[in-house]
Amino acid sequence: MTTLTAPTAAAGAGPRARRRARLRVLAFLSPWLVGVGLFFGYPLAATVYFSFTRYDLFTLRYVGFANYRFLLHDGDAWNAMKNTMWLVVLMVPLRMLFGLGIAQLLTHIRRGGSVLRSVFYLPYLIPPVSATVAFVFVTNPGTGPFPALTRHLGISLPDFFNDPSWSRPGLTLLGLWAVGDLMILLLAALLDVPRSLYEAAVLDGANAWQRFRYITLPSISPVLAFCAVTGVIQTLQYFTQALVAAKVASGQADTAGTQFAPGYPDGSTLTFPQWLYDEGFRQSNMGYACVLALVMFAVGMLFTLVLLRRFRAFAGEEAR
Repeated sequence: MTTLTAPTAAAGAGPRARRRARLRVLAFLSPWLVGVGLFFGYPLAATVYFSFTRYDLFTLRYVGFANYRFLLHDGDAWNAMKNTMWLVVLMVPLRMLFGLGIAQLLTHIRRGGSVLRSVFYLPYLIPPVSATVAFVFVTNPGTGPFPALTRHLGISLPDFFNDPSWSRPGLTLLGLWAVGDLMILLLAALLDVPRSLYEAAVLDGANAWQRFRYITLPSISPVLAFCAVTGVIQTLQYFTQALVAAKVASGQADTAGTQFAPGYPDGSTLTFPQWLYDEGFRQSNMGYACVLALVMFAVGMLFTLVLLRRFRAFAGEEAR
């Protein structure tokens, strides 16, 4: 009888009890709700509002959809988007494959594995500006030691950051050089796969590719999804390395107090965040910069949703 009357009593005080429960939940959620409202909700709403204005930090004038219409005819914005999408489509998968290959190699090394892990991880610890300056110097055909070494072997390397057709591959190589962050994550995921699964697969006659396809990939798919999503978001915000590489290659890195137009050479290193920054802070066109920020936010959300759906579908297929 007790178990039957207790719900009846609770149901009698239903509205008040439910109201107290909601208030209790809101009290516990209030730190998160305040943080999201102040640091995400309000900035997003303000960005949407300013995107319909002509705002130069001093004057504000409503212009409707003029900024959005201008975006359709802004060649520099589309060039920046093209360069950024090139890096997203090529650099992100290559960094994941390279990091996974190094991690897979390190799982099979018995002696000196800890030393090699440190060697592969160290380039990621170098600050981005220093790493970019060093990489541009090392790969420069005129002054770099690496091109001089390859010339003795009969191999001629391109001038990565002075040739428009090679600047984006040069940035990709720079990203592959500093792949230690992905290597560490994927190495931890690989070491967490139960050895018993591989032993059972070997007894069933599975070869190396089948073990990798049906055991390794499904087991580390959550980590792969995390690396893919964060890699896309970071590449959509790619700014420092491309700007520093362009300044160093153009010879303007040591020129203080001068305005540098990003994208050297011939707009090939111009990324979307650089153009957003240039419009907002160099040209003082904050309204149009807000439009660019919303476009970048929408593209990032679209990539994230597609990747999560694909990884979820992959995990579902493996589960069946």
